[in-house]
Amino acid sequence: MAAARYSRWDGTQEGESPDVQELFSHLAEDVFQGWDFESALRRLLGQGIQDLQGRRLPGLERLIEQLRQRRQEELERYNLEGLFKDIEERLDRIIQRERQALAERREAAQGGPGEKLAEGMVAARLEQLDQLPPEAGSAIRELQQYEFLDPAAESAFRELLDELRRQLVDSHFRQLGQGMGEMGPEQMAGLREMVSDLNSMLGRKLAGQPDRYEQFMERWGEMFPDHPDNLDDFLGQLQRQMAELESLLQSMSPEARQEFEQMMRSALSDPELQSELSQLGNLLGKLTPGGRLGGRMGFLGGEELDFPAAMQVMDRLQGIDELERALRGAYRGEPLTPELRSRLEEELGREAAGGLAGVEQLLQELERSGHLRRDPSGVELTPLGVRRIGQKALADVFRNLTPDRFGGHAVNRTGVGVDPGDETKRYEFGDPFRVDVERTVMNAVRRGAGRPPLALDRDDFEVVRSESTVRATTVLMLDMSRSMPLRGYFYAAKKMALALDSLIRTQYPRDTLYVVGFSDYAREIPPAALAQLSYSEYVYGTNLQHGLMLARRLLSRHRGGSRQVIIVSDGEPTAHMEGDHAVFMYPPLPETFHKTLLEVRRCTEEQIVINTFMLESNSHLVQFVRQLTRLNRGRAFFVSPDRLGDYVLVDYVSSRSQTG
Repeated sequence: MAAARYSRWDGTQEGESPDVQELFSHLAEDVFQGWDFESALRRLLGQGIQDLQGRRLPGLERLIEQLRQRRQEELERYNLEGLFKDIEERLDRIIQRERQALAERREAAQGGPGEKLAEGMVAARLEQLDQLPPEAGSAIRELQQYEFLDPAAESAFRELLDELRRQLVDSHFRQLGQGMGEMGPEQMAGLREMVSDLNSMLGRKLAGQPDRYEQFMERWGEMFPDHPDNLDDFLGQLQRQMAELESLLQSMSPEARQEFEQMMRSALSDPELQSELSQLGNLLGKLTPGGRLGGRMGFLGGEELDFPAAMQVMDRLQGIDELERALRGAYRGEPLTPELRSRLEEELGREAAGGLAGVEQLLQELERSGHLRRDPSGVELTPLGVRRIGQKALADVFRNLTPDRFGGHAVNRTGVGVDPGDETKRYEFGDPFRVDVERTVMNAVRRGAGRPPLALDRDDFEVVRSESTVRATTVLMLDMSRSMPLRGYFYAAKKMALALDSLIRTQYPRDTLYVVGFSDYAREIPPAALAQLSYSEYVYGTNLQHGLMLARRLLSRHRGGSRQVIIVSDGEPTAHMEGDHAVFMYPPLPETFHKTLLEVRRCTEEQIVINTFMLESNSHLVQFVRQLTRLNRGRAFFVSPDRLGDYVLVDYVSSRSQTG
C-alpha cells in the first residue's frame, strides 16, 4: 500500500489547484472589457489569488512594491561618506607608531657616539612622513617606498596593504581575493595574467568566435572553485559583481571616487593589471544588454559604511533588483530559479513565497488545462483558450434569452445533402442510397410473414432522408472608432463578436465568418485574434466605405450559399477613401455619404445582404440607415449595447433558418 504523509500548511506548499473555470471566467470578463489577453493575465497575476483558507495571497505587484520599499529602506539607512575612514584611521595609527619609534631612537642616541648619525636618519625619515599627501591613496603609494624603522608599524602597513588589495580584487572577482593568501608580487603577476586571458576569452565571444571556456578553466579553475559549467553563467556572475562596483562608484561623491581610484592605483601598483581590469569592465559592459552595468543610487541615511560593508550593501541592492526583474519575468511565464525563490523568502518572508507559488500554480493550471502556452516571447492563448472565451461570451448571451427566442438551425424542407436526418422514406430512383438497414430488413420480414428464407424486394428498401445543407458566409464589421470606447460600446461589440464566432464554430461549422474592424481604415481581424482585440481612443473616423470594400473582397471568395454583412456601429460614416488615403471630416461631407452608399449599391448588385445594428439613434444616423436599407433591402436594428448580443445571435439563427 502507498503511504501518505501529512504536515501543517505553512503557505508555501502546493495545495489544491485553483478552479480553472472561475479563473478563466475572470480573465474572459477583462477580455470583453477591451483588454487583450496578455494585459488581462497581467492584471490577474498582479492582483494575486485566494488560497484554500480564503486569504488573498500577495500578487506580483504587491511583491514588487515590497521589494521597492526594502530598497528604499537601505538607501535611507546608509551613506557613503565614510567609505575609507577606517583605512585613513589605520594609516594614521601606523604613521604615529612610526613617529613614536623615531622619537625613541633619537632620545636613545643622545650623548652617545652615534648621535649625529641617528639624528640625520631620524630627520630624513620624519621629513618623508611630513611630506606624505593628505589623501590616503597617495600616502599608501609613498609609504610603499618608505623604509620603516618600527617592525610593528611595517607589519601593520603590509597587512593593511594586503587587505586593501584583497578588497579591490574581491570587488571584481568575489572570493578570489580571500583565496589568494598574500598579495605579493608573484600573486599580482598571476592575477594580471589571468585577467589578460579572461579578456581574450570575452573578446572572442564578442567577435562571435569559439570562446575556449574549458581551456580557460583548466588553467585558472583553482582561482574559481565554484565556477559554472558554461561561459554564459560565468559571465552573468562577473557582470553582477562588476555592476555592484560600478553602481557603488556612480553613487560616490566625485571626491570619494577620485580617492578610490588613487587607492586602487597605489594598492595594486601594477599599471598593466590596472589596464587589464579597465578593459575587463569595458568588455563586460559591451556584453551586457543595454551596455550598462550599474546605475547611481541615492544614499540618504546617517549610518556610515566602510568599503567592504558598502560592497555587501550593493550586493543586497543588486539582489533586490534581480528579484524585481525575475518577478516581472513571471508575468511572461518565466519561472524563478530555486536560488531566487529562496532569496525572495529571505527578503520578504513566507507569505511572499506563498504568493509567488500561487501565481506560478495559476499559470501551471492554465497551461495544463490547455488554455495558454509559454514560449520565449511570453504567454499566449491557445486555440482552446480562444474558444473558451468565445463560449463564455455565448453562454452569457444564452442566459439572457428564453428558450422560445432561440431556435435550432433547421430549414423547412428536406432534400439532397450531406447531413442525415431522423426520418426515413421508401427508396425512389434518384435518392441517395443511404439505406436504413433495420427498417429495410423489417419490411422484408413483414412482407414474407417471417417465413424463411428472407428475400429482399425493391419496395423493401428504406433510406434516410437528408436535410438541406445551407452554407452562409458572413462578414462582421465592427466599428472601432474613438466614440465606441468613449461611450462604453466596445465591450458589447467585442463580446458579441466572440459569441458569434463561438456560435458558428460549434453549431454551424460549415459557415464562414470574417471579422473586419473599421475606423479611419478597415482591416481584417482573424477570428483567432478576437480575444486580443483592443482599441485606440485616439483614432478618429468611421470609414464604412472602406469596410464594405474589404467585405466585398472577402465575400467574393464564396459564390455559393447566402452572403451577408453585419454592421455594428454607433454613428454615421465620417470618413471615405480618396485613392489609398482616408479623408475624415465631422460633420460628415456629402461625398462621404455618397461614396459609402455607392459601395452599398455594389454589395446589393452582388446579392450581399447588409444587416445593420446601430447603438445610437441620432437624426443623421437614422437618415443614413434608411437610405442603406432602401438600397440593399437588408434590415436595420437600433439596439441598446446590453442587448446587442441577443439581437445579433437571434437574427443570425433566424436568418439561417429561412435561407433556402
